[in-house]
Amino acid sequence: MADVLTGAARRAADAVDPARTLADLGRLVRTPSVTGDERAVQDLVAGILEQIGATVERIETDPAEFARTDPDWPGQEMPRTELPVVVGRLGRPGGRRILLVGHTDVVPVGDPAAWSVDPWGAEVRDGSLFGRGAVDMKGGCASILAAVRALVESGAAADFDGEVVAAFVPSEEDGGQGMLAAIRAGVTGEMAIITEPTDMDIVIAHAGAIIFRLTVPGRAAHASMRREGVSALDKLGVLIRALEADEAERNAAETDPLMTALGLPYPTIIGIVRGGEWASTVMDQVVADGRYGVALGETWRDAETRLRACIAAAAKADPFLRDHPPTVELVGGKFSSARVPADHPLPVSLADAATATLGRQPALIGEPYGADMRLLVTEGRTPTVIFGPGHIASAHSADESVPVDDVVACARVLAAWVARELATSG
Repeated sequence: MADVLTGAARRAADAVDPARTLADLGRLVRTPSVTGDERAVQDLVAGILEQIGATVERIETDPAEFARTDPDWPGQEMPRTELPVVVGRLGRPGGRRILLVGHTDVVPVGDPAAWSVDPWGAEVRDGSLFGRGAVDMKGGCASILAAVRALVESGAAADFDGEVVAAFVPSEEDGGQGMLAAIRAGVTGEMAIITEPTDMDIVIAHAGAIIFRLTVPGRAAHASMRREGVSALDKLGVLIRALEADEAERNAAETDPLMTALGLPYPTIIGIVRGGEWASTVMDQVVADGRYGVALGETWRDAETRLRACIAAAAKADPFLRDHPPTVELVGGKFSSARVPADHPLPVSLADAATATLGRQPALIGEPYGADMRLLVTEGRTPTVIFGPGHIASAHSADESVPVDDVVACARVLAAWVARELATSG
């Protein structure tokens, strides 16, 4: 590809409208869509796509039936009764197909008092738009919508040799079943970009994670006779120390520069602890939920095997737990790792389009979090990267925000890249 944009790619990039992009982003953020309740925002997205002129398809999957019947169902952490997917199409079916993918669900607001703005207000301040989901990832969704609109209004879409598919999925935050439902309905292609926040660098590899629950036994006793009891909290401490040693070993064993650059690519944490019924009684049970990192090259099943082995070895070494073993369950999302080669045509072509559009060369990086990328790569057989506006550090936090200029710039890169990839010639 050339160093500068020409022809349809230049026209598509230039056709991105900053004002309408900001308006769409504001509407998305002002529409609450906490995981498990995404219907309203999906209706909004479908309406915008129809106004743009895309062919809109809705995919409806029964989540209960999906969980029972699909062997690769990726889990969930929030209750739900529906799984609405919205897909917009431009171009000619039957040729090459490329995907632009975003998730519309967001995590809960948390403590409203921790916010200096209305979490659903979409306030713009100092060049950034604030609100729950602004960066994770309604900013990226707005970039996709703006790119699709620009491809239509520039005329580039009329000459496509193939089609671009814009897929908006629910349930990414708690496992990815929305993405898997889309894949099962045929939403796959030659290449895909997910517009999660990457600070406009290109993620070509990501780790994964599993959510687990430990049920740790103890033996109850009156506080005045505590030596007659065994504190389940103390035994949880035994298991935590084993998990810490396992974390150190797994991270020290990593040699891939994409992951070693992260410092701690495969963290393990305990995030929730529940136990005890009376202050004067030695705890006879503790239940702890946590996250266990999945290493690059591993599936979630590989990580589960290692987690179970770690807990079993620690229990075997403890006199009480040897006879009263803890249990391990997977209770939430199950994210395998994924990667595409650095020299694959997808990151190469996207980096070229980004350089020509933005005037800087994006880095090819790895990330420690799980993402829908792994489902497209492993289940959809679709080479996929992550490239989007804003920084992940703002995600899930109070006063979450995304720079508006980044949302517009991302849209311009996407429009230019799609126009190049689906050009009828050259």
